[in-house]
Amino acid sequence: MVFDDRTDAGRQLAGRLLGLRDERPLVVALPRGGVPVAAEVARVLEAPLEVLVVRKLGAPRNRELAVGAVAEGGTAIIDRGLAARLGLSAPAIERILRREERELQRQVWRFRDDFVPAEVVDHTVLVVDDGLATGLSDLAAVRALRSRQAQRIVVAAPVGSPEAVQLLRAEADDVVCHTIPDRLLGVGRWYRDFSPVGDEEVLALLAAAGTPTPGGPPADAG
Repeated sequence: MVFDDRTDAGRQLAGRLLGLRDERPLVVALPRGGVPVAAEVARVLEAPLEVLVVRKLGAPRNRELAVGAVAEGGTAIIDRGLAARLGLSAPAIERILRREERELQRQVWRFRDDFVPAEVVDHTVLVVDDGLATGLSDLAAVRALRSRQAQRIVVAAPVGSPEAVQLLRAEADDVVCHTIPDRLLGVGRWYRDFSPVGDEEVLALLAAAGTPTPGGPPADAG
């Protein structure tokens, strides 16, 4: 274990990102787990914080195994090779995508409601997650931000697999990862406390950072 919890991870990660302070970046967190990390990064860099909702497309028998990801705005990535190895048909992939799009829209409503996302044109955007396993969720975020014409996109995470970092470096302008073990063996093993992050914690962290946090539908267990 390298990090006590996500706040500690954000503090340690922020130390690697101080050179970006003069670029006045927008810190964009991937909810839910990325928000406590990003909140600490935004605090240290004195930068604004908001969320970009991305949903992992988990395999039917192992929801933690990502076969793709979908981000706000409809940007979707499918690992066709993995899907084929798992025997997932096109209709099965479509069902997974539709399910996660419903949860994505719920989270957008819950965390932002009618507030328009921050303008990213001609800005540096710092995408923060709590870990990079496959990198697919963060890649979907990068592509979504490219479609919004972000000037420069930096992905930052406390820990990540070499494969995920390599994948993201092919499309992001930079990737900053505090710890890149030879074998990741799961993001959670690098944290002493890797408790799930709920909607209310996300909203509290956004509010503390000065981000508008309107109400939304009740949290559910989806």
